[in-house]
Amino acid sequence: MTELPKRLLIIAGSDSSAGAGLQADLKTAQAFGVYAQTVVTAVTVQDTGGVRAVHLIPSEIVRSQIEAALGDIGVDVLKIGMLGSGCIASAVDDALNDIDLPLVLDPVLLSSSGTRLLDDEGVEILKSRLIPRALLVTPNLPEAQALVGILPNSDYSLRNAIKAFTLLGAQNILFKGGHGEGDMVRDTLVSDGQQTIFASPRQQTRHTHGTGCTLATAIACGLALGQSLPDAVAGAHAYVQNAIRTAPGLGSGNGPLNHQI
Repeated sequence: MTELPKRLLIIAGSDSSAGAGLQADLKTAQAFGVYAQTVVTAVTVQDTGGVRAVHLIPSEIVRSQIEAALGDIGVDVLKIGMLGSGCIASAVDDALNDIDLPLVLDPVLLSSSGTRLLDDEGVEILKSRLIPRALLVTPNLPEAQALVGILPNSDYSLRNAIKAFTLLGAQNILFKGGHGEGDMVRDTLVSDGQQTIFASPRQQTRHTHGTGCTLATAIACGLALGQSLPDAVAGAHAYVQNAIRTAPGLGSGNGPLNHQI
């Protein structure tokens, strides 16, 4: 009998350029051999130059999508990306209320071009309800600052940010270093009181659209495949670096990655 594939449920927004959001998540899951279902929270109009418009999906439709996925095919691991509003964030949390599954939470607050992708109410629901629920939270440096008021760009500020996220109920945190400075990109995993750094040379390229989405989904795929959290993060970090290195060079702005590696 053929073994069934592992199942990932992605809750996120659609990117019409297919560089980020659900489209990048699906391509990532395919590369890892994981079956992905999708819950669409928003439809964005965007290209490599930025986000032009956002249409939010009604919260009851978002919740119904989650229930449909859980009730039929089933789910092994969850990944949450763009939520868009407090109403949608609340509906997602309510739909997952009785679900005990590993959750990777990518707290999408702004697009790469600076468009706001979550309202104030949504930020508060992230902090009070979804961060404590998540196995792993994956903020980049600006997202960490927006959530806890601390930019973790030094050893001292990182320690304070860790304390602040812990007070929010975060179980494990991955601080993504792509927005940092220096010749190396350092992703710092905080788990079980320990810090593990995943470092790679910073690539001088404009083709980095969707790196956060891709990284979080790759981690979720690793967890679905039975890897430990540190191993899943290590594999995801390497995957994203290769995806940037071999990017197809599309678009005139912040171009997409190569997910087919």
